[in-house]
Amino acid sequence: MKWKAGLLILAVFSVAIAVIFKMATRLPQAPAHQVFINGNVLTMDAENSIVEALSVRGDKIEALGSAEEIMRLVNDETVVTNLRGRTLMPGFIDAHGHFPGSSLAVINADLNSPPIGTRETIGDVIDALKVQAQKTPPGEWVIGMGYDDTLLAEKRHPTREDLDQVSTEHPVVALHISGHMVVANTAALAAEGIGASTPDPEGGVIVRQEGSREPTGLLQETAQWSMVNHVYDIGLMDSYRTIKLAANEYAAIGVTTAQSGAVTGDLIKGISLFIKLGIIPMRVVLFPMEQEFEEDLLNGEYKPENYASDRLTMGPIKIIADGSIQGYTGYLSQPYHVPYHGDAAYRGYPAVLRAALFEKVEALHKAGYQLAIHGNGDESIEDILDAFEAAQKAHPVDDPRLILIHSQMARKDQIVRMKTLGVTPSFFSAHTWYWGDRHRDIFMGPERAATMSPARWAQDNNLRYSSHLDTPVTPMLPLQAVWSTVHRITYGGDVLGPEQRVGVMEALRAVTIDAAWQVFEEDNRGSLEPGKFADMIILSGSPLDDPMAMRELKVERTMVGGATIFHLH
Repeated sequence: MKWKAGLLILAVFSVAIAVIFKMATRLPQAPAHQVFINGNVLTMDAENSIVEALSVRGDKIEALGSAEEIMRLVNDETVVTNLRGRTLMPGFIDAHGHFPGSSLAVINADLNSPPIGTRETIGDVIDALKVQAQKTPPGEWVIGMGYDDTLLAEKRHPTREDLDQVSTEHPVVALHISGHMVVANTAALAAEGIGASTPDPEGGVIVRQEGSREPTGLLQETAQWSMVNHVYDIGLMDSYRTIKLAANEYAAIGVTTAQSGAVTGDLIKGISLFIKLGIIPMRVVLFPMEQEFEEDLLNGEYKPENYASDRLTMGPIKIIADGSIQGYTGYLSQPYHVPYHGDAAYRGYPAVLRAALFEKVEALHKAGYQLAIHGNGDESIEDILDAFEAAQKAHPVDDPRLILIHSQMARKDQIVRMKTLGVTPSFFSAHTWYWGDRHRDIFMGPERAATMSPARWAQDNNLRYSSHLDTPVTPMLPLQAVWSTVHRITYGGDVLGPEQRVGVMEALRAVTIDAAWQVFEEDNRGSLEPGKFADMIILSGSPLDDPMAMRELKVERTMVGGATIFHLH
């Protein structure tokens, strides 16, 4: 994601900004000593121990045990919190998302359909964009985010002509909910020089009008990037406002480690600065985008140590190998259930061709980088595993932990192979809620849809996995991810693939300790154990007591390093 202009300006004037925001953004401080007693403390340690009390010294956990044992550590200066039976557990770790993208709706039009938003027709989308256009200075880009063609009454994407109704003066773009395609109006296409003579880029498609080479306005995968750049090219105050809002949102729902899964150099600099200024109070893990850094990753110009701290982790290098199942761009071994535009043989396509993927994976693996590769369709997953197996054979690493992001349509044999190769999946588990009905009826058919995000297969093969929400694709609601992993209930009320359900504690591990393990941070966070950061949350109840109702639980307090960054009053 690219907050280009605003973050660059902010970096240049960092000293002035630090003075301006000094009082407003001072990070909360942890007490020298605090204890929590009489609670339901879910530690997420190797035994999934549950205790009743915990002691924190400074920013680290000191001890766990009974209330009586922990109270022996108390003196006159100790801050004592009586949990009164409430649940204390590790803070949620965002295994894959796009922080601070969730707050972009405050400066762009929200085009989401239920259950996320309210847009039900293309007319609704046009109306929302018209309102946005009225707020946008002449000639500047009008942007909307989150439309879903399968949830609109017309069951189609908007077209350039639809968006021309919004404005013929403004460039107008609407981003698909998947994040893998956009629709542009005539002015936007002209601004980027996209027309009938423009060739499709490698790994992308400029969708054409039937019987013509004229663009419909729909741009898929790599064809969308020039448009997407404008979404994140925002000013100084909007940069501050969106990041501050996202940080507040994440804190209020118990996220103690946020994640941004496709960052540029500008965004790395900006987030690093915002952390130093205290605007972002939680820890952040960044996945640099391979296509943005390219040769710098291999020639020594990329220097993660310039940014890393106990609050900022420079994580694995991100590669996008295919697209989105619900966008018909995920790369499958067998055709889509309902043929795409009547093509019964259509299987999607790779965003990176197989030979190029082999080259990228080997070069980065040889250079010593951990990798995080986006793969939704099973054919894309096969290419990723083949490429990584070849890289491991040529340059063996004992514990590589390649993260296979989404792994949505991973087959059982591929799960077994991941275990053998040292690959770890991060499942988009909440897909069963948001898209499960349509995956069954439109994209995958009943048999394949029942195995999407196959957490049980992973668990049965002792393969560690995480669960994520890909925010802003879906809202940052960690307990929704846990609930979906446990129940696999669709928005329509059906259970999709009951054989892939797992227990509550296993699902909680996927958003805490196992998410930390995936990025080699398990020694300092993800579980409540002595010596680890006191990154913790207090919940209004226990997810173990009533698993069906866990989504209704409230985060009452969020702490990072023992300091409270959110308190529900």
